[in-house]
Amino acid sequence: MNPTTKSTPIDYQIVSQKIKDSKLDSPGKASIREMKKLIDDIEMATGEKFVRMEMGVPGLPPSKIGVEAEIEALKKGVASIYPDIYGIVPLKTEASRFIKLFMDIDVSPEGCIPTGGSMMGSFAAFMTLNRCNPGKDTTLLIDPSFPVHRQQLRVLGQKLEAFDVYNYRGDKLRDKLESYLSKGNISCLLYSNPNNPSWICFTEKELKIIGDLCNKYDVIPIEDLAYFAMDFRRDMSKPGVPPYQPTVAKYTNNYILTISSSKAFSYAGQRIGMMIISDELYNRSYPSLKKYYTKDLFGHSMIYGTIYSISSGVSHSAQYALAAIFKAANDGEFNFVEEVKEYGEKARIMKKLFTENGFKIVYDKDEDEPIADGFYFTFSYPGFTGEELLNELLYYGISAISLAITGSERLEGIRACVSMVRRDQFNDLEYRLKRFKEDHPSK
Repeated sequence: MNPTTKSTPIDYQIVSQKIKDSKLDSPGKASIREMKKLIDDIEMATGEKFVRMEMGVPGLPPSKIGVEAEIEALKKGVASIYPDIYGIVPLKTEASRFIKLFMDIDVSPEGCIPTGGSMMGSFAAFMTLNRCNPGKDTTLLIDPSFPVHRQQLRVLGQKLEAFDVYNYRGDKLRDKLESYLSKGNISCLLYSNPNNPSWICFTEKELKIIGDLCNKYDVIPIEDLAYFAMDFRRDMSKPGVPPYQPTVAKYTNNYILTISSSKAFSYAGQRIGMMIISDELYNRSYPSLKKYYTKDLFGHSMIYGTIYSISSGVSHSAQYALAAIFKAANDGEFNFVEEVKEYGEKARIMKKLFTENGFKIVYDKDEDEPIADGFYFTFSYPGFTGEELLNELLYYGISAISLAITGSERLEGIRACVSMVRRDQFNDLEYRLKRFKEDHPSK
């Protein structure tokens, strides 16, 4: 854009002033929450609505099944009673059933532990796993990844290593992953599947590679399933009927799964999720844990040491809500996947609008298969870094986050979340993208 014209869909002067007022060195380097605050301020000052794609928050109503169960629990007085630290029995029972019916994995109810969202689950996992073995004090992140996982490790003062998986899909993953695990300092590795921010989904081949190498080097995989069964290319909505949610748990007996209620069940506000610990890991003895906990057993240390220290139990009424949601899904009475397919439909339309106006999809394939349409997608524009592109799009009423803060090496890219974009904004989005293309002709 010619800076002397300063003619943009959102008032150029106001946007520039609000960026200045924010004291951010560059919006393109801002955290998700910092970006949200900046866009709130610009909208307030201009009266214009942005096409908001920075926050990965649900855009659908909460599960009625959960709401009704939670209200009933509150009426019965659970708000005045501490929940058991390990979770209420109905939730643990239904969570175990859910894992069997939708993943074809056997886990005892004992290892199904409620957490304050899956973020609490990863925090607790990092805290405990990096204390299990002397010398194994480092977490490996398979990037791109959710920025807060990095923040959690910084807050804990723990070491991390990471690599961008973009150039290491399929068989190439083996050598790359082994180059890290073979050093002997990695206690655990974490990835999300489907992935936040890129929406890549690991194939069975890749999950087997991860599981096999974790077995070989005694590394615990933490599988973040915040977007459970939301690879809409396959129908994973029917309990006990394949295809199932793909998982590393098919290829190793030592693992932790974190399951969120926020996206798949649109129940983000109550901060309830599940940590699923495999039976073998739950009952495993690590003598080094005695330095921090009363016992050397992993499951006992996790519940009565780490989780007790963090939360002293998770919201009592929300546990009843999630138990009811799981039960309805397990009994075939609630098709939670059908409820959230709207995200995939919106992504398909929005990606088309971007690509028709000169933008490119950055993470575009799972091995040889085109990437699914889902909660997120990534895009770039010729001649711009992600940081530069994000800064410029603010003047066009479009917000997102840079892939640079996710550990991605694709520094030209931006992550877009479709959830908060309404269908009645698609015309505005198309107009703004066309204006951007006119002002920035590709060379």
